[in-house]
Amino acid sequence: MKRNVIPIIIFFVFLSLALCGCDKIQALFPKGTAAKQAITQAQPVVQGKIIARVNNIPITLEDLNQEVEAVNAIPDIKPEAKINTRDKKLNYLKNELVRRALLYQAALDRGLEKKDEVVRALEKTKEDLLVVELVREETAKIEVSSAEVEDYYNKFKEQLKEPEERQVREIIVSTEAEAKDILIELLKGSDFAELSRQRSKAPTANNGGDLGFIARGKKFAQFDEFAFSESLEPGRYSNIFKGPEGYYIIKLETKRGGKLRSLSEMWEDIKRGLTFLKQQQRIEDLISKLSQQAKIEIYEGEIK
Repeated sequence: MKRNVIPIIIFFVFLSLALCGCDKIQALFPKGTAAKQAITQAQPVVQGKIIARVNNIPITLEDLNQEVEAVNAIPDIKPEAKINTRDKKLNYLKNELVRRALLYQAALDRGLEKKDEVVRALEKTKEDLLVVELVREETAKIEVSSAEVEDYYNKFKEQLKEPEERQVREIIVSTEAEAKDILIELLKGSDFAELSRQRSKAPTANNGGDLGFIARGKKFAQFDEFAFSESLEPGRYSNIFKGPEGYYIIKLETKRGGKLRSLSEMWEDIKRGLTFLKQQQRIEDLISKLSQQAKIEIYEGEIK
């Protein structure tokens, strides 16, 4: 749970470091301040191996490792920015965690934790963290059996196929008679792309009618019916059909995709998906139960 807030903390650390240089850190926390006295008087129970203290505030190895892990997990982090050696860990401890502790203590000394906006933010953060922990605890033991994965795969095989795409060329003309003339030319062996350049009124004419690779649904229903027909093989062209812009003839150049991956290839993806759905359902059931037991009042008139 703690890891969920670490990136936010790191952001504020970077912001703090930008505002405070190394040579000014000591001035933030002079000896004998109220914050230091309060911290010294009320020390929390420390769990973990202590690796540093800042005015008697402990920093544990677990704290360091969690933050290092969070930094290394930042998307698209550059390899040189990763903390993957002992020296880099020590540097992070000294230049991030220690500085943050100093700034935290300085904030306490100024009484900033008592400011209304800070109190509200802390309460909101507490609420969010507790909700996250409840969800984690509620869904931690949810499992998906092998039988459930297999049943899902067998039931939804068609939907699990990779989307099929086909490279198609088109010729569009205004009249059926003109389309029939073009079809006769094709039957005589004329080149489809050249005829498209010469006679098609479609925007693709300059490119020999080439639409590139398209999936179902990119054009209109009747276009899909012809373009994705099982009987239309690569290198062959369709009969004439009418569409919203005129009369069409299409040619299939090649096709890709449309294959079904094996159960073993899809096992982990299906398992993750089913686990997520079960987790969602568990939380929905919990919310439904809690809603029935709670008194909920919504003052719609106050929302403007």
